[in-house]
Amino acid sequence: MRVGIVGGGVGGMITGLLLLEKGYDVTIFEKSDRLGGRLRYVEHEGYRIDQGPTIVLLPDMLRDILQAAGVSIDQYSLQACDPLYSIQFADGNTFTKRANLDEQLAEIERVFPGQSNGFSRFMKDMEQRFSIGHPAFLKKQFIRKSDFWTTKNLKAMLKLKAYQTADQFLKSYFDNEQLRLAYSLQTLYIGGNPYATPAMYNLISYSEHAHGIYYVKGGYASLVKVLHDTLEAKGAIIYTKTQVDEVVVEGDVATGVVSDNRLYEFDSVILNGDFPIASKLLKKRSGSERKFTPSSGCLLLYMGIDKVYKDNNVHQFFLPDNFEQTMTDIFIKKQIPENPSFYTFHPSIIDDSLAPAGKGVMYMLVPVPSGDHIDWESQKDRLVDQILQEAETKGFPGLRGAIEWLEVRTPQDSARDGLFAGGSFGIAPTLFQSGVFRPQVKPYDIDNLFAVGASIHPGGGIPIVMQGAMLCAEEASKYSQSIQQQYAEISR
Repeated sequence: MRVGIVGGGVGGMITGLLLLEKGYDVTIFEKSDRLGGRLRYVEHEGYRIDQGPTIVLLPDMLRDILQAAGVSIDQYSLQACDPLYSIQFADGNTFTKRANLDEQLAEIERVFPGQSNGFSRFMKDMEQRFSIGHPAFLKKQFIRKSDFWTTKNLKAMLKLKAYQTADQFLKSYFDNEQLRLAYSLQTLYIGGNPYATPAMYNLISYSEHAHGIYYVKGGYASLVKVLHDTLEAKGAIIYTKTQVDEVVVEGDVATGVVSDNRLYEFDSVILNGDFPIASKLLKKRSGSERKFTPSSGCLLLYMGIDKVYKDNNVHQFFLPDNFEQTMTDIFIKKQIPENPSFYTFHPSIIDDSLAPAGKGVMYMLVPVPSGDHIDWESQKDRLVDQILQEAETKGFPGLRGAIEWLEVRTPQDSARDGLFAGGSFGIAPTLFQSGVFRPQVKPYDIDNLFAVGASIHPGGGIPIVMQGAMLCAEEASKYSQSIQQQYAEISR
């Protein structure tokens, strides 16, 4: 069976590898000059840093899926981060998240006296909820809506408190607002507002403690070469700098793709990319076009600096006074927040391969609105200066004078690269864009058309997209097997 994959992001690459393992012929079309999607480097004269994702969650899931895709554990290196990260609040309070639970309890008592019992209850309750949610939602697709609306799943949704927001849910565990922020800000990892994102996403903050936060040696983007080399070794055909103009559909069957006026015929087609954009390749797609809400955007700063801040943590968060107002500015008013939050990634603390000797790299992420209504060319310099000044004051003394290279990326740049509305994380993780309400791996009533990526169930984040690739490959295989069975019956 011949499978054409439109888009060479992580979802497309993993799906391709899984299908190659099953004996399929795989062809990947990528409009960029390289595979990887959101996983890529920003480089400058000896400096190299991840452009997109940086925090490695669910390491066991990552390892298991890579192994299933034919990638051995000795082809990449994961390093545990401990401390996990630190959070600095506007009043100067600094809270450090730790891998060891006893150390975490002590840290909570140090910073938030009397709140450690709430953390113990949170971890105990979330362990049970994770055991329910992981198999019920992460490992299942809901192409048939009836597969979701079962008594068991409804009970699971109630158990996960999906009707509450991440912040509301935590009020039953923590009286302190700052501590609630420390365990709800993780919704920002997937472009969500903790005051609006469903409480089931609190599983992310639980997972940080239960499974750890890791770093891929060389950066997350180092996985791209491993995946690309494995694809080629297993016989995949890869076209880069190749724009697909249309997915050809005849009746309820996708017959191939068109690129540069040439038709490539396939037995199945898989869309990989931000789904609201990738779906436009179906000129005759069935059903009305659905309106989606994008995730938040990001202002990203990439820096090469003449020092390494060895006493800092690899991951740090800096939160403003009145964080809720900052979220309101971003998600509701759709304006650049007056008091932005920001995240810093300084991998040179544990990896000296990313910069010239004695120097380092740093990445800063500032949540901002997605969309095309902000003139970033006129606005970005002011915001960059504000963030650099705050970072220098709050945790990186002498930073501005240490910068040897600085590059800035805005939501406009993300939109040009094919990210929906300039959002950095696919469609937003709202209640009605999650689970059964999210586009599925078989998004249309087209027998052999499938989809994978951050905007497809089960959602965003590299390990979760990889899990989506597992679901996608399973469905594509089921279709292939059904066709082969039909042929066998006809030939009898």
